[in-house]
Amino acid sequence: MAYNELYQYSVVSALMEGLGETGLPYKDLVSHGNHGLGTFRRMAGEMICLDNEVYQMKSDGSIVTIDSSAGTDVAPFAMVTQFQPSVTTSFAFDDKQGFSDALSALFPKSKNRYLAFRVDGLFQSVAVRTADGQRFPHEKLRELHKRQTTYEFTNVRGSLIGFRSPEFLQGVSVAGDHLHFISDERDRGGHVLDCKSAGDVQVSASILSNIHLELPDDNDYNEAELTLDSDGIRVVEG
Repeated sequence: MAYNELYQYSVVSALMEGLGETGLPYKDLVSHGNHGLGTFRRMAGEMICLDNEVYQMKSDGSIVTIDSSAGTDVAPFAMVTQFQPSVTTSFAFDDKQGFSDALSALFPKSKNRYLAFRVDGLFQSVAVRTADGQRFPHEKLRELHKRQTTYEFTNVRGSLIGFRSPEFLQGVSVAGDHLHFISDERDRGGHVLDCKSAGDVQVSASILSNIHLELPDDNDYNEAELTLDSDGIRVVEG
């Protein structure tokens, strides 16, 4: 794919309904991008794609580097792009909302567009969560949320990777800013609930105008009664 084209496999509403058993093999997913986030079979852990590597951040706090060429791991949901920033700058923020506001100031006319972004530097604090995976087929994401594991890292160097999705596409993607974090040592990370920089950090971002959405083609997806649970998405995504 060309730079800054978003490739997305499946939709968030399918995760909410517990469709986590099948997915796109990671060996196929990485051909579409080198920057992204998603999950794994049965929603076991959080995925971050960074610098052409794919990592699985598990609920026990461990991180595994995925051999995407093996073809054994699949993504029930993922978003990736060949990232090439159009803006690179630096700023500080006190929380996730502060980051969001600063990003909006960089792209003031982007509310109906996708953005891809990356933040590198020293963080005073990063609060994350990770899911432990489905315990039975079709277990819904709301149930996984009830037993998620949370961590807070302090004075940690690392990277935030994420996307901003338009509000009107809630259920297709996660409306607003969806971020995952991984430390420079690749030993800590997860889905970001909140974050605070320790002074200025480097922020790179770009608008994504071309969107490629691939929907699953299996019985679970084709027979699912997908509805928009906007409140549920906000609860589980933090």
